[in-house]
Parts: sequence; C-alpha cells; structure tokens
Amino acid sequence: MKKRSLVLILIVVLAAVGMLTACGGGNSGSGSSGSSDASGGAEAGGLDSIKVGFICLHDENSTYDLNFINAAKEACANLGIPEENYMIKTNIPEGQECYDSAAELADAGCTVIFADSFGHEDYMIQAAKEFPDVEFCHSTGTKAHTEGVANYHNAFASIYEGRYLAGVAAGLKLQEMIDAGEFTANEAKMGYIGAYTYAEVVSGYTSFYLGAKSIVPEVTMDVTFTGSWYDETAEKEAATNLINGGCKLISQHADSMGAPTACENAGVPNVSYNGSTIDACPNTFIVSSKINWTPYYEYVISAKAAGEPIDADWTGTLQTNSVQLTEVNENAAAAGTAEKLEEVKAALESGTIHVFDTANFTVDGKAMSSYMADVNTDPAYEGDTEVIADGFFHESEYRSAPYFDLQIDGINLLDTAF
Repeated sequence: MKKRSLVLILIVVLAAVGMLTACGGGNSGSGSSGSSDASGGAEAGGLDSIKVGFICLHDENSTYDLNFINAAKEACANLGIPEENYMIKTNIPEGQECYDSAAELADAGCTVIFADSFGHEDYMIQAAKEFPDVEFCHSTGTKAHTEGVANYHNAFASIYEGRYLAGVAAGLKLQEMIDAGEFTANEAKMGYIGAYTYAEVVSGYTSFYLGAKSIVPEVTMDVTFTGSWYDETAEKEAATNLINGGCKLISQHADSMGAPTACENAGVPNVSYNGSTIDACPNTFIVSSKINWTPYYEYVISAKAAGEPIDADWTGTLQTNSVQLTEVNENAAAAGTAEKLEEVKAALESGTIHVFDTANFTVDGKAMSSYMADVNTDPAYEGDTEVIADGFFHESEYRSAPYFDLQIDGINLLDTAF
C-alpha cells in the first residue's frame, strides 16, 4: 500500500507490535475518523483474523443506514469476526470524505471495505485503484460491470419485488377502506415521497404502485421529491401536503421518520421502508420492505478469506433472503394481509408473477413491447440494452442496480427538480 505520511507510518509500526488494534472495533465511528477475477484471500488466513470496514452515509437515526449497520454486525457475528476486527464509519458524505475514510480503513488493515450510498461510488473506485489488494464493495452503484477494476464490486437486490409486495398490502388496505364506504375506488389515491428521480427511486415507487394496482385497478399515485436521502422536516412536510391533497395512504423512499410521523398524527395508513415504524406509529404502520444485506456481507467476506472470486455485480433475491418484509401490523393492515403476501411472494419466486409485466401498465396510453435502457450508464444517458422480453421488463438482470426509469400512466409526478 502507498505511504501516506510520517504519522501514518508510525501508526502502522505501532499496530505491528500490538500497541494499536488495527481495525478499531465494532463501535460506530463518524466523520473523518457478471463476475470478476478478483483477488486472493486475507493474508492472515481465517475469518477470525480478517478485518472489515463499513462506510455509511448517515448513522443509526437513518432507517436506511441502520439497516446496513445491523446487517454488518449480524454478518460479522455469524462469521465469528471479533468486534475489534471490524469498524463502522458513520456520517460519511458522498464526497472526498468517502475516499479518505476508505483509505484510512485500508491503511488500518481492512481487506474488505463496504460503502452504502449511491454517491460514494466514484470515491470507492478511486480507493480501489490505489489499494489493489483490498476488496471495495459498493451498494447501489452502477459502474463495476463496466469499470474493469478487479477489486471493485457493486451489489443490490431485487427490492422492487419487496416493494411490490408492500404495494399489495397497501392495495388491500385501500380496498378495505373502499368497502367500508370511506371513499370510492375512483378516489383511491396514494402518495409517495421520493428522494431523487434516480432510476432506483423510480423503480421503487413504480413497483409499489403496481402492487397496489393489482388489488385496486383504479388506484392512482402522486409522487413528490425532497432532494435529500434524509431530511425529516422536508419528508414530514411532503407527507402532510400529500395527505392534504387527498392521498389516502402514504409510502416513501426516504430515510427519516418524517413521513411515518405525519401519517400517525393524521391517522393515515403508512407503508414505510427499511424497517418497522410500529413503535412510533402503532396505529398507521402497515408493513415495510427492506434489503437484508447480511447474505451479501457474509458472501464477500467468506470469499475473501478463502481466496475465491467475488462477483463484480451481485443481485440478492427473495430466494437468498436478501429481500424481506417486516411483520404485518395487524392493528393497521387489512384482514388477511399476511396470508395474501405469502401467496404473492410464492408467485414471484416461481415466476408466475413478474413485477413489471407489460400487460399491467402503459406509458402515454401505449403498451410497451421494447425498451432500450441505460444499463451501461452512458454519459449521454442513451439506452444501450433491450430489457423487455417475454412480456416483462427485466429489472436488475443486466446489472445489479435498478435501471427501470419509465414514467407509467397512473403515477403523477408533482415535481422533478431532483
């Protein structure tokens, strides 16, 4: 590895004689502090001696980052990695701070380093090029399959299937409210708070909508954006505005408790993301979908320790337990929701249901039989890969990160500034 400063050299020497524990411990730190033929195993040999680093955009107050933090701790515990051999860095912005944190972890002896946010990608690639013996793994990125850096990897999961299931739960709740005479089917409108207009967000809100539409065909959905992954004030305000605009149920792709809290205060059903909000919202929380990152972390760390290749692009699925739903809150959900979700989940796993079945949506009034998606992240955002075949849009098959970016009928975008 490259020498970084006289101070760093002294630290490394101290670490070598046992006066400094190399990878810091399992406590969270903050701030500064297809396949590839990727790399060999950890120099020290076993899983009990491998050192692992985790980089998170926010901290435990973000449901998104908490999901990663919990998975990191669970994976390390399952693999028998002692707490002193892994470090979790929190509140690392999507900027040069990410590279600095990755380099610090590599210098400290970590041979596997994970980062959790879309904007971390270029800085993780920068670090991967500088430290070729370290595996750099990035969640939600898009460039590993085209970058050609052997020790840089992307991972995501078929969370669109989880969101579809959550949408089914939403549809069942809407139908229950319709049957109770609270509003008509034609008045069934949902609201959705998104962070940015990235394909990941578009794929998520579209799959959620299609799940609800499978139960209530007349349903429509208003979508608004905050321009931030985590902004409790903006998310709460957005949810309140959607409720005031006639939305009967709210969901989100944003990381704070802003929207769920607004729903609880207004008595409006809510489908959250990345974890249950039942403790704070016992009367309105229905269910949440989330990616379970534990299987991916275990796969990568074990492969590194064994000197085995690591996929450049890895997609977790329902079958790998990488896509999960929380327990249904029977106090808020429609009767029979849990049973219906098991039925639909089995159909998704067997392939008898496809989330983006082109028979179930239109774009500008027309059915889609062909679409060239921007899978290879062309700088000009030009479509490069045909992704509709056999009657459905093949999401997350040509790379792990989502690339569904169609604006389908029935979804109304209130703003697209982000």
